[in-house]
Parts: sequence; structure tokens; C-alpha cells
Amino acid sequence: MPSGERASGFAARAALAQTCRMKWFVPLLLAAIAALLWLGWRIRQRAGDRQRAIRELLDAADALEARLRTARDEIEAVAGDHQNPVRGAMQEILRQRLWLQENAGTADLAQLDAVRRSLDNARASLEQQLQRVSQARAGH
Repeated sequence: MPSGERASGFAARAALAQTCRMKWFVPLLLAAIAALLWLGWRIRQRAGDRQRAIRELLDAADALEARLRTARDEIEAVAGDHQNPVRGAMQEILRQRLWLQENAGTADLAQLDAVRRSLDNARASLEQQLQRVSQARAGH
């Protein structure tokens, strides 16, 4: 076999080996890129979920605080300042806000949602109590 044929045969085998490696490399590279993109999307989605949970928690705290201020004014008009049960609820909101300030970065979504639900439940309970007060004043 002349040396020119050997060289072209070697070059052909080398090109074939490189083509075989490329058949595996390109799909693996694409799979790795897809995995990184998916991971980045999940991290971003979780960060968005956390921001949503914190925003909802703050909205619930704001709504409860606004309602408590109104309730405090209504109760003070009827019972006076010394018999106002709203003060404790206002202090609880302050405690929740301080907890959020200290733990928002590390709390998981379940904890954030639990705090928001507790604020929503407190507001619903306040509404029921105020309705009973209103009915009692009306003589029902």
C-alpha cells in the first residue's frame, strides 16, 4: 500500500472518529444547556413565588391594620379609650411585620402563606366581632 493511500486512509478514519464523537457531543451539549436553562427558570420562578407570597402577606397586614384603625375609632366612640381591645391586635400586626422583616429572606413559602392566612383569619374574626357589637348597639 503506497504511503499516500495510507495517509488518506488514516485521515478518513480520523475524520470518522471525530464525526462519531460529534454525534455524542452535540446532543450532550444541548441536553446540558437545556438543563441549565430549566434550572435557571425554576430558580427565577421560586423567587417570583416568594415575592408574591411576601406581597400578599403585606397586603393582608395592611388590610387588617386599616380595618383595626376603623374598629378602634368605632369602639372608642362607644366604650372610650380605656376599654379598647384593638390595641392587642395592633401589637400582633407589629409583631408579624417584625417577623417578616427578620425572616422574609429565609422563610419558606409555607411559612409565609401560614402567616398571611393567620392575618386573613384575624380580619374575618374582627369583622364578626364588630358585627356583633353593631347588633348589640342596635338592640338585636
